[in-house]
Amino acid sequence: MKISFSSATSGHLLIVLHAHLPYIRYPEHEHHLEENWFYEAVTETYIPLLDVLGKLINDGLDFRITLSLTPSLIEMFNDTLLRTRYLRYLERLIELSEKELFRTRKDSSFHPLAKMYHDKFLRIKQLYDNSYKKDLTSAFWALMDSGKAEIITCAATHAYLPALMIEPSAVKAQINLAAEHFRSAFGKKPNGMWLPECGFAPGIDQFIKGAGIDFFFLESHGLLNSVPKSRYSIYAPVKTPAGVVAFARDVDSAKQVWSSAEGYPGDPVYRDFYRDIGFDLDYEYIKPYLPGGIRTFTGMKYFRITGKSDDKAPYIPAMAVEKAKIHAENFFRSKSEQIYSLNEKLKIKPLVIAAYDAELFGHWWYEGVEWLDFFIRKSVVAGKFFGFVTASEYISANMKHLEIASPAYSSWGNKGYSTTWIDKSNSWIYKHIRMASKLMVQLAAANKRPNKLIKRALNQAARELLLAQASDWQFMIKTNNSADFAKNKFKEHIADFFLLYNGIITKHVDLKKLSYLENKNAIFPDIDYRIYANPDTK
Repeated sequence: MKISFSSATSGHLLIVLHAHLPYIRYPEHEHHLEENWFYEAVTETYIPLLDVLGKLINDGLDFRITLSLTPSLIEMFNDTLLRTRYLRYLERLIELSEKELFRTRKDSSFHPLAKMYHDKFLRIKQLYDNSYKKDLTSAFWALMDSGKAEIITCAATHAYLPALMIEPSAVKAQINLAAEHFRSAFGKKPNGMWLPECGFAPGIDQFIKGAGIDFFFLESHGLLNSVPKSRYSIYAPVKTPAGVVAFARDVDSAKQVWSSAEGYPGDPVYRDFYRDIGFDLDYEYIKPYLPGGIRTFTGMKYFRITGKSDDKAPYIPAMAVEKAKIHAENFFRSKSEQIYSLNEKLKIKPLVIAAYDAELFGHWWYEGVEWLDFFIRKSVVAGKFFGFVTASEYISANMKHLEIASPAYSSWGNKGYSTTWIDKSNSWIYKHIRMASKLMVQLAAANKRPNKLIKRALNQAARELLLAQASDWQFMIKTNNSADFAKNKFKEHIADFFLLYNGIITKHVDLKKLSYLENKNAIFPDIDYRIYANPDTK
């Protein structure tokens, strides 16, 4: 038995970019520091990716790419308040860059950089306001309709699903809501799913199948340790006993691109992420462009990585772009050699899955979007050892040949299992999530015909529970990155759930508080609390 695909190449490359941000929205504050995470990612990653992929399509290049957009991210794309605030954010950046053009007018090192940022911000605003009409969801939909990109979903609020399997209703709700949300956003069911944190536990595939989803992505050792063990390692997917297809991430491809220590982004000519004028310049000068007057990133960075020394050299864009081109050619050769070698060894046309967080490209690694552009162009023009493919295309050509196996418990986190998301620093979260999940199931069962007010409270309780389940909070607590913010966000959502619960069971819902929460945490406006009804896996 041989895995095949209609191509003269030795094998296939499947690029996956996983786009996710936690749902953060503060209508009660004019400026909020953490809201900037969204604005930064739109400016530095999502719009640049749409722009580059659109140019590849316009140039007639036959490529494929897979994009995972989480429901929480799409909800922020669609939010009227965040759209308005994002435009204001861009206008402030344009104003700041204009001031920088004047301030650096006699500085031959920094003035060209100020102009680079000024031109970039103007283009981003033009794309967002005019080309995309402030609607990034529709822009991604158009990309999907081109046939070059496959858009897939993820769990509703990016919950770490293995930790929720103790209360299966929580897993089922996260996956079913994601499928329903995708259908609402894109007019069709999602073919695939990115598992949050690549977290898999036996039984999750049953919920994926129940939601009508055909395939999912997980970490490499999920297939390396499958039962029975796959003959093709991670270089061909397997069909699980539930009937869905599991694709595994290639660790070597990930490390080569992602690692700041071993991979491309750590090259000394690339732009340094942390040296930002928001920290470097005189406070009174920069203060009007800082949310709440708190020093933070503005996106304008004038230095390159240089090395471990604090004495950084000025960033030279032409040098960095040339290095991105060299690294793209290096990755092209590396994938060609890997796929050719696997073809010889396994006697199949192997599938290599190069999967990354989308925010690496443009945000963390400023030159990453250009690297991706160079790599795709090089591969389409010169590639003879591999061709691009989507998971759906691969399945369509090979379904009858796939091995049947059960993937193993796995994640991309420390030691490959759950220690990142279940740790002494954050494990206290789960007793609250488990109790709230049980109570939500009870509420759904007990309220078959609620009045209008109780129904609103039930729907908001479901929102608060889903938001409390986001894996971002555990990750930030474990890594001590904005840990206090993450703790407070979780406590806020779970406390609001229990407040609503008490109001529902006593029939004394605080209307003022409910309205406040509906306005603040307005995710999933069409949610139906009955996603927690009938929590069996059938």
